[in-house]
Amino acid sequence: MKLYRKQKSIWLESDNSFYKIDMNWDELVNRKGLHSFLLSLLPSLPKDESIDANASFDAPTVSQELWAAGVTYLRSKVAREKESESEGGSSFYDKVYGADRPELFFKSVPHRIVGHLDNVHIRRDSTWDVPEPELTLFMSSHGTIEGYSVGNDMSSRSIEGQNPLYLTQAKVYDRGASVGPCLAVLPEAIPTNTEIKLVILRKSQIVFEGTTSVSQIKRTFADLVKYLFAETSFEHGVLLMTGTGIIPSDDFTLQVDDEVRISIDHIGTLINYIKKKS
Repeated sequence: MKLYRKQKSIWLESDNSFYKIDMNWDELVNRKGLHSFLLSLLPSLPKDESIDANASFDAPTVSQELWAAGVTYLRSKVAREKESESEGGSSFYDKVYGADRPELFFKSVPHRIVGHLDNVHIRRDSTWDVPEPELTLFMSSHGTIEGYSVGNDMSSRSIEGQNPLYLTQAKVYDRGASVGPCLAVLPEAIPTNTEIKLVILRKSQIVFEGTTSVSQIKRTFADLVKYLFAETSFEHGVLLMTGTGIIPSDDFTLQVDDEVRISIDHIGTLINYIKKKS
């Protein structure tokens, strides 16, 4: 089952049919056993045949913050070391990759997150920018994983590479993140062989594509959740990007009007268009 939202409207997709849910988003999703609850709700929901699954949708968040985990894939570790090598910061990433404590950082408040078929930004003060495709977890306020989405963690590698302390400037800005197109609520944990695919198009031509698998994530989701919730509470639940295993080569940077497609098995495809803040 999948939950979609657009402004104040919510739909549940089940067996390729859409059903309208007349509830507050925060109240709906922030619960233990979300899948079971949706199953119990389904027989009473009115079908809505006007919804197009390929339409634009808002990010699956209203009050939920977005956090992110870094250096969870070997590919990410290597890329971060490379971008920071000239400034002497490369050893930090090796230490994080092998440490017990994961790298967790705040990515965005809800109003800076965009959804499916919307524009994401590259910074005007950056010269090297990439999308980072990430499986994104939704956890309830109780710390239970209740759903999954597709995340686009926009990153300025030129800024982050100057100094690891510039991470927040490289990561946190208006329209610097996208999540969607839905929140997939599965009966069991997402399989480890789940494939993640990134395709970047420029003038309708593919200029980059790559794939990885959830199995390549070094850390367990339980471990990430444990550290995230250790001293921090989330009244309405929280979204967590789990890291990227697909990073374009060092000579690649995004350009205005590029199209970014991120697909994750069992969830769907998140599409965004690249712009600069006017």
